[in-house]
Amino acid sequence: MGDAEPRLSIKLHGSIAAIGEAAWDACAGEDNPFVSWRFLNALEESGSVSARTGWAPQHLTVEDDTGQVIGCAPMYLKGHSQGEYVFDHGWAQAFEQAGGRYYPKLLIAVPFSPVPGPRLLTHRDLRREDVLPLVIAGATEAAKQLKVSSLHINFPPEDEWAFLGEHGFLQRTGEQFHWANDGYKTFDDFLAALSSRKRKAIRKEREGAVENGIALHVFTGDAIAEEHWDAFFAFYLDTGSRKWGRPYLNREFFTLLGAAMADRIALVMAERDGRWIAGALNMIGADTLYGRYWGCLEEHRFLHFETCYYQAIDFAIAHGLARVEAGAQGTHKLARGYLPVHTFSAHWIRDPGFRRAVEQFLVRERAAVDQEIEALDEYSPFRREQD
Repeated sequence: MGDAEPRLSIKLHGSIAAIGEAAWDACAGEDNPFVSWRFLNALEESGSVSARTGWAPQHLTVEDDTGQVIGCAPMYLKGHSQGEYVFDHGWAQAFEQAGGRYYPKLLIAVPFSPVPGPRLLTHRDLRREDVLPLVIAGATEAAKQLKVSSLHINFPPEDEWAFLGEHGFLQRTGEQFHWANDGYKTFDDFLAALSSRKRKAIRKEREGAVENGIALHVFTGDAIAEEHWDAFFAFYLDTGSRKWGRPYLNREFFTLLGAAMADRIALVMAERDGRWIAGALNMIGADTLYGRYWGCLEEHRFLHFETCYYQAIDFAIAHGLARVEAGAQGTHKLARGYLPVHTFSAHWIRDPGFRRAVEQFLVRERAAVDQEIEALDEYSPFRREQD
């Protein structure tokens, strides 16, 4: 960044549109679609993300003396902890019972998306290790100026998480299940790596999923039409009503997403008797397929596994992708070749006493997560040498 110290400015923006696509994506890059300007803009333009929904954009930029954005972060002023997938409701309750005020808080994350990926974004032409401390300092200064209780960074990559720990953030771990492509050329190559019992079980599930005349289709790019979004939104509403009571996303979001990022979408749709009955939305990254939303209007055995997990594996193999990340939680994914991995979050807490209590809790929680992942590894469906 040169010998002379440049004059830098830290700014907060009430919308991603105020920053501009080129400036943002010069930092976000192209690998992870969830931190792209177009994805975040679709959330805001549709009204799914706004102060009214409890996600008030406060996007952070670090700018040099020419006005160039050299670093940024998708940041929100939160009035609740919904749609985050890193659960701090217990922290909020404990702090407020002790007389504190937990909300509002600041959150650096992708709304409604438990997808690991970069959160502290730095300009592609600059050394990341030079800019990253500036983004961290800007975010913590914003938290102090806004007088919030805390600043949270959800689902950063491990190296970013470690860097945040070095800069005083409390470190938390979680667990997801990801599928890794070990150079497979076909789905049968993947099955050959499994134990015989698991291999037979998956074949049975795939056969059972298409009983009753069900056909699976995968749409991407210009092949995705509004009729597909109409059907998929109905699936999404059904899942939302059963899982969390109300949908986070509205219908307009899917139209905007399709218009802006159709080439980064793989939409799996199940059809029976000329009617769409189920679907799964995946986003395509540089080397990863990200499974996001699933829903159905008819219940058929194994259809969930086929639509969400096996079709995703098929797509990843066909397109040479290194992994499939199938979203939050779900030990049932283990038997289908999705193995447990750590996820990460980092937390800055203003009140010293509360910080100490959370820090002590996180020491125990990290150990428990490590133990669980180690135990689950014993149930891997992959062949062992003696099999």
